[in-house]
Amino acid sequence: MRMKPREPRQEAVALAYSAADSAPRVVAKGRGLIAEEIIARAREHGIFVHESPEMVALLMQVDLDARIPPQLYVAVAELLAWIYRLEHGLEQSLAAQ
Repeated sequence: MRMKPREPRQEAVALAYSAADSAPRVVAKGRGLIAEEIIARAREHGIFVHESPEMVALLMQVDLDARIPPQLYVAVAELLAWIYRLEHGLEQSLAAQ
């Protein structure tokens, strides 16, 4: 009997940030069906879903409702800046220059 290789379980982490926060917070995280639900709800609400297994692995270590650690500030800030530019059409205008 030959067993099909098991696919790695999907993981997802949702971050929230507001000007009142000192750093983004982990507001949801999970594996498998919970991860699928986090991603589905984000997409339903028009929230950008970035797929980075390395980033998710690091963020999965952060407690729920905790702020991200200072070691992740630069990586998350770069990701948020990229998403902002993408959502506001700045990526296309910068590429045209």
